[in-house]
Amino acid sequence: MTLYIATSNPGKLRDFAIAAGDRIHIRPLPGLQDIPAPAEDEPTFTGNAIAKALAYSRHAPGLIVLADDSGLEVDALHGAPGVRSARYAEDLAFSDHLADTTDARNNLCLLQALAATPDTNHTARYHCVLAAARDGQLLSTADGNVEGQIIATPRGTSGFGYDPLFYLPHLHRTMAELDPATRLQLSHRGRALSALLLILNAKTPLA
Repeated sequence: MTLYIATSNPGKLRDFAIAAGDRIHIRPLPGLQDIPAPAEDEPTFTGNAIAKALAYSRHAPGLIVLADDSGLEVDALHGAPGVRSARYAEDLAFSDHLADTTDARNNLCLLQALAATPDTNHTARYHCVLAAARDGQLLSTADGNVEGQIIATPRGTSGFGYDPLFYLPHLHRTMAELDPATRLQLSHRGRALSALLLILNAKTPLA
């Protein structure tokens, strides 16, 4: 069985492919670059994932299309940056001459937002919601989380996004300090896909 995911991001494709295992093949949606990208203006990960899955599936008759929305939720910030994780610094008009990439600006913006809160409140999670649709009809959704904490000083050079600040207490490392194999085992996207495959397979066997 082949499932088609509405992304060309190699990191996401890798995470999903590993989580799918040998029986399910994950492929990028054909012609994705020519399909108008739907607006991601829903207030929740679930809303955005569903909107994207429905929109893209209408351009791929008969195929099961997957779409995800994911980001970082920090408890002390009431779940922010949340669905705006990739645009956090931009939304808050944050800039710093030492930050030369979007990831660096987002990380510094997050640390500034947390500066007035006690360290004990810096629990956080990576959250992913994955939606499956076919011919404009929603089949199911599932989510996956990785729990951790936000630390005050970036550590590690692997990964991307908020990984240098996302600390895993049980491993005593940030996500950016993990080797690729360990990081993939903890993937919130992989966990969301595993959960979604169980749901889909219960409805209609996929292989």
